[in-house]
Amino acid sequence: MPALRSIVIIILLLLSQRAPAQTTPSREYVLKAVFLYNFTQFVNWPADAFASPQSPLVIGILGENPFGNYLEQTVKDEKISEHDVVVKYCQDEEDAKDCHILFINLRDAQKYMPVIEALKGKNILTVSDAPNFSKQGGMISFLNKENKIKLQVNLGVSESAGLTLSSKLLRIAEIVQSNENE
Repeated sequence: MPALRSIVIIILLLLSQRAPAQTTPSREYVLKAVFLYNFTQFVNWPADAFASPQSPLVIGILGENPFGNYLEQTVKDEKISEHDVVVKYCQDEEDAKDCHILFINLRDAQKYMPVIEALKGKNILTVSDAPNFSKQGGMISFLNKENKIKLQVNLGVSESAGLTLSSKLLRIAEIVQSNENE
C-alpha cells in the first residue's frame, strides 16, 4: 500500500516541524490515528448506517484518549463521500452507538467484552490494541511486531455487522476468527 506509506511519511515529516501540542501522543499513537482515518477509505458502511446522506462519519474513542489532539487534526476538514469526518469521545457503549469506527482503549477483556457484546451486529468498526481483541470478537486489532504496527482482522465479525472491508486493507492484515469459547 504505497499510498498509505506515503501519507504516513508526510504526516511524520509535518509533525517534526510543528510546535509541540499540550498532550503529544507517542509516535505509535500518531500512526494508529492515521490508520483510523485511513480505515474510513477502506471500509464500506451500508447506507442506513448514516442518519442522512450528509450525516458525519464518526470516529469514536472509548476509554482514555491516547491520541492527544492528533486524531482531530488528522480528520479536520476531511470528507468521505458526502460525510464530514468527526471525532467523538464516548463515555460508554451506549454513547458509542452513533459511531462508525470505535477505538476501544480498554486493555482488560472483562472491560471491553461487554462493549463488543453491546455493539454486536451494529455497523460499527471496532478497533483496539488490547491483547486478543480481534480473537475475542473485536473487528481490528493493532499489533506491535518487530517495531511495526500490524493489523489483525476478524472478517466474520465485520461481515456480520454489515461492513465490507476492502481487499487492499485485507492484504496487509492477518485474518483471524473469534475464539470458540466466547
